[in-house]
Amino acid sequence: MISLDTAITAVTVYPDRARVTRSGKVEVPAGEHRIRVAPLPQDLLRDSIRVAGQGEVVVLGVDITTERQIAVTDEQVAALEERIRELEVAIGALGDSDRAADARIVFLDRLARRSAESLAAADSGRVSAFVDDLEAQYETVNTARRERDKLRQRHIREQQAVQRQLGDLRGKNRTDTEVAIITVEAAQAVTVDLDISYVVLGASWSSSYDLRLTDAGLTLRWFGLVEQRTGEDWPECRLQLSTARPAQALDVPELDPWFIGVEIPRPVMRSMVAGGASMDAVPVGYGAPAPAAAPPAMARKAAPIRESVAEVEHGVTAATYTPQRAVAVASDGTDHRTVITALDLEAELDHVTAPVQALEAVLRATARNTSEHTLPSGRAALFHESEFVGATHLDTWAPGEERELALGVDDRIRVERELVRRNASKATLGSARRIETEYAITVSNHTGRTANVTVLDRLPVARDAAITVRETTAKPQPAERGDLGILTWKLELEPQAQSTVTFGYRVEAGKGVVIDGLHD
Repeated sequence: MISLDTAITAVTVYPDRARVTRSGKVEVPAGEHRIRVAPLPQDLLRDSIRVAGQGEVVVLGVDITTERQIAVTDEQVAALEERIRELEVAIGALGDSDRAADARIVFLDRLARRSAESLAAADSGRVSAFVDDLEAQYETVNTARRERDKLRQRHIREQQAVQRQLGDLRGKNRTDTEVAIITVEAAQAVTVDLDISYVVLGASWSSSYDLRLTDAGLTLRWFGLVEQRTGEDWPECRLQLSTARPAQALDVPELDPWFIGVEIPRPVMRSMVAGGASMDAVPVGYGAPAPAAAPPAMARKAAPIRESVAEVEHGVTAATYTPQRAVAVASDGTDHRTVITALDLEAELDHVTAPVQALEAVLRATARNTSEHTLPSGRAALFHESEFVGATHLDTWAPGEERELALGVDDRIRVERELVRRNASKATLGSARRIETEYAITVSNHTGRTANVTVLDRLPVARDAAITVRETTAKPQPAERGDLGILTWKLELEPQAQSTVTFGYRVEAGKGVVIDGLHD
């Protein structure tokens, strides 16, 4: 058996696993020999192991076996247990000595009381000698007690340390180690460079992004976050991030027949359903500060810092990214970030506000992915120049696809929504109940540039024939009217300008009809 020492030289990380390559050099005599490579991680997929390399040998086979290793010997455990017993005996002996000292103190107290009367008439020299002797005995007892207290504390600390050590050893039961046995045949003695690769679970990578809005446009930086708990640390080596999913798409999709039939009638349960239309929420972030003032002109402008990006190799169904520098990843689950690429996106900026929900305007970028990269879903941090303003989630973004991105609330666009009229009349004989409502929405542009603002509001939608809704006024006319009562205005505001949108509606209901869900 020839033992081969290997080191990790390359790792390809997939979204839910990794392929690890170990390399080593070994002297192989002439004939058939078995080469042992260990240890390997326990979670490796045995079917995935492959052997390659350079050298005049023939690989006859590769086997994965499990070797059981004893982490703790019985002698180690027995020695620690014996030491704990010795310390318990020593602590018990100190307790016995303390009880004997207590009895001696009681005896000295009684002796002092009994001798006090007989020594009352004695000469001073005899009394002084007795007192000195009694004090010496008290001092001897107390000194011995203090020494035993110190010794007891040392024994207790040692006992606790030994118990912790024993607990650690008992926790290290028999461990299993995966071992690769490579059988080779050589016509003559030769030096062989072997690469052994395998797929292991417990590793993954995900995407995160920085979206930075500047006067020059919208820049996206794509990062790969690598983490792993495979049981072996990855040193600085060639690291690749692949979007392939080895565990998926292994079968060609097929469909089963779709059968339909006659529905068996069932009792109908009536329930009261609250009326009122709903509107998708506009994503919001944090307040966006005004752009920083341009710095004074400099005689010579320093070149901006450049950042290395990964090399990309596009396959039929996946892409593989190779960072330009080696990356070390410890097996502790900690994220390790590496730059994949930086993109300048084509983007059109505008603002969107839905004042019925919030009196704020969200800065929106309608961007197109003009790169060759399919950007996986991930968390995106939003920046205006150098200021962090919030975070959002970015869904998978294909090349050429257009996407709306919420870049945070812009406090320089001020929005107000005011109820300017509301009349309600009660239903009388032969008449209907009528409620008329009118709102005014004022949008102000306090930025230093022209702002395009999309204003969203809504009319109530009747879900019962006994209730009718009519639009009574809309100034200016909405650019769009949705089937479910959503009204959309497109405003173009010059710097420091404002515009007001007014709209109203009438709700009518027959006598005895209670309108549910109507509110400001």
